[in-house]
Amino acid sequence: MTASPELGTARPASPQLFRAVFRQHAAGVAVITAQRDGLPVGFTATSLNSVAAEPPLLSFGIGTGSSSWPVVSEAEHIGVHILGEHQEDLAATFARSGADRFGGATRWQPGPEGVPVLDGVLAWLVCRVVARIPAGDHRIVVGEAVYGEPAGAGRPLLYHQGRFNALRD
Repeated sequence: MTASPELGTARPASPQLFRAVFRQHAAGVAVITAQRDGLPVGFTATSLNSVAAEPPLLSFGIGTGSSSWPVVSEAEHIGVHILGEHQEDLAATFARSGADRFGGATRWQPGPEGVPVLDGVLAWLVCRVVARIPAGDHRIVVGEAVYGEPAGAGRPLLYHQGRFNALRD
């Protein structure tokens, strides 16, 4: 393969190259929640995607080594929360391994189907899980929205270059 000024030098794909490429991709920040036996779990996700409007389907990825995976792997319903730029601390809490994600400053309440719903988010959905698709060391979870609220105030939190960011005017 030859190099060109537009392409740079092509390198064989590797986990490091893949991560470097996706650091260039700005993504919205969401928190996914679920519960089992009244105990809530959750994690920060930047892999949230709209799949279809009819029926209303979305997807996200979760690592099978995640502390939330054992609950998500069996959950009938999950919560999806779109975070605002004012919720960087919340995103960091749910991204941190070993953190008490539902203690301290985290405001939440049981929502439809018993799913933990976070307070103060831009929007949230409760989804019925319809598929868990193997994808390497992750699973792609597909959910069908059954309840939600889009009326939160503010602007979205973004993730880019390994940091949380906000939109510019």
